[in-house]
Amino acid sequence: MSNVLYDLPGPKAKLRNRVLSVVGALAIIGLLTFIVLRFNETGQFDSLKWQQFEYASIQQQLIDGYITTLQAAGAAAVFALVWGALLAAGRLSDHWYFRAPATLMVELFRAIPLLVLIFFAYYGPIQLGYKVGPFWPLVIGLTLYNGAVLAEIFRAGVLAVAKGQSEAAYALGMRKTQVMMSILLPQAVRAMLPAIVSQLVVLLKDTALGFIIQLPELLYAAKQIGGRLPFGLPYVQAYLVTAVIYIGTCGLLSAFAFYLQKRLIGGKRQKTTARPVPLTLDTGAAGPH
Repeated sequence: MSNVLYDLPGPKAKLRNRVLSVVGALAIIGLLTFIVLRFNETGQFDSLKWQQFEYASIQQQLIDGYITTLQAAGAAAVFALVWGALLAAGRLSDHWYFRAPATLMVELFRAIPLLVLIFFAYYGPIQLGYKVGPFWPLVIGLTLYNGAVLAEIFRAGVLAVAKGQSEAAYALGMRKTQVMMSILLPQAVRAMLPAIVSQLVVLLKDTALGFIIQLPELLYAAKQIGGRLPFGLPYVQAYLVTAVIYIGTCGLLSAFAFYLQKRLIGGKRQKTTARPVPLTLDTGAAGPH
């Protein structure tokens, strides 16, 4: 029986795929060319609109916004991983009084839009008479939402490990905590890592919502830079620079995750120093006396 899930393409199908690939590439090149030409016609490449990026104060404003973005993303990532691990442990618990509240919170925070959570965290204390800054409401909203998503990633990763692994550990007399920490999690992390990193990339990009509550992060800085009339309102230029920074940061995070996953899955195999045991034939016949 063949283990191929689909029929391999024949000569005609290969030719058709090549033609479609070429057509798709030409379409993308044509679209990019059209965009560049339109930018040129509307004066988006004028030196005046790019001139302010040469000033040290503008560069420092972008750096400060970038640092604030990284701080918010870093704090939210740590809290979301911890929160997600706690919710996943509750959902995997054998006791209903742990499993039911954890399930409720996961479904609740996944169903509420992230922006609504940020508004609740920011305007809720203000309505109660407490003045709060915009940093921690953003972190709280990111933590609640992404922690609920990460909880499902953790739970799915643990459940993906073969059931025989835990059964063998229980047969050896290990407790559930030992089975989880020593048997299931080390294997589950390898499978979960791409999904975890993907969600952390989403978390990093979602910090841009902080500009709505006046957090001086990267997008907020770009909006201020683009709104300067003496430089022709260079919104496109400011957002292009911001997009390049986001793409570079997410690319570095993905590259680090790929490296880490490669180390975890592949690793360096230890060379054994054991010598092979010589094979001896035992016929079972008694020798002469």
